[in-house]
Formats: sequence, C-alpha cells, structure tokens
Amino acid sequence: MLRILGKASSINVRKVLWTCAELGLPFAREDWGSGFQSTWQPEFLALNPNAMVPVLVDADVVLWESNTICRYLAGRYGGGALLPADPAARARVEQWMNWQATELNNAWRYAFMALVRNSPAHGDPAQIAQGIAQWNRAMGILEGQLGKTGAYAAGAAFSLADVVLGLSLNRWLSTPIERPDYPALRAYAELLRLRPACREFCLNGSA
Repeated sequence: MLRILGKASSINVRKVLWTCAELGLPFAREDWGSGFQSTWQPEFLALNPNAMVPVLVDADVVLWESNTICRYLAGRYGGGALLPADPAARARVEQWMNWQATELNNAWRYAFMALVRNSPAHGDPAQIAQGIAQWNRAMGILEGQLGKTGAYAAGAAFSLADVVLGLSLNRWLSTPIERPDYPALRAYAELLRLRPACREFCLNGSA
C-alpha cells in the first residue's frame, strides 16, 4: 500500500490524495508537518532533505514534490487516464501543472500569507494590494484558457492539471479578497465539484 507522509490540511498533500482517489489507489496517510510530527526529524529528512510534505513511499520508490508525485502515480497506475501518453497532449497537461507551481503560486503567496495565515512578515498594505492584483491577473489567464476549452484546463478531458489547478482555484475562492467576475472559472468550479474526489480532498479547506 502507498504511504503518504503529510498532514491532510496541506494543499500539496491534498493534490496527492485527490489523485489517489481518482485512480482508486489505496493509501495510508501519516500526519507530518506543522502541528504533528516534525519534518526535521532524521527519519523524515532521510526521505526528503527539504523537510517538506508530501512524501510518497511506494515500495522502494520514494518521491517528494507534489506535482511530481501526481505525475508518477498517474504514469504508473493511471493507464493514461489523467496523464495522456501522446506527447503533445501530455505536454499540455504538464504545461498547466508547471504554471500552477511557478507563476500562479508566486502570484498568490504574499496576499494569502497576509490574509489567511496572518503572517506578521506579510503585513504591508501596499504589497497585499499588489499581491491581490497579481493573483487576480494570474487567475484571468486560467479564465482565458477555460474559455477556449469550454471544459477542463488542458482540453475536453479531466486531467492532473485540473487536480492541481482545482486546489489553487479553491484557495482563491476561499480567500477574503475582491475578485473579478470570471464566468469560465465559476463554471469550472461547478464542474469540478461534481467529482467525489474533489468534494473529499479539494473542498475540505483553503490552507
């Protein structure tokens, strides 16, 4: 059985849990991270020297970085269901996964840390306002893409891109900020909510 190390509230752990649920994979999750077992323990650092969750242990395979774990699970167990075998189709999925991990994450970080985490280091009103604007602008890029596909991020079929972006969308919708009216994102959120795995592992928090 798969071992997933990381607390259930972590957005990156939830990516992996949602992927497992979509693929019907049994797993055992262990509580690691803030409020639970410290990721600075030697036992954990031997698995991930970055001291961050999640970590996947699949027999002799040990992986960290949530998007990489999701790719591995889909590639090994998905049979093309969430990550297409065709190089162009796969690249479109991975393009949006990479965008989520780089451009989108950088856009929301300051505003989220200030408004949800109440971080003392993120209290500058000007930077909060700038962060909100950057976040909304980034979500506008996804709005434009969904307007083209009329369905999911990478095309007509649900994919890993929608797992990682669905969690990012939920975070955006759950944070107390002013948001533009993005009709394609509204429709996308409703489409994702039809999936039992989304309701279980995406809509259960914003942190």
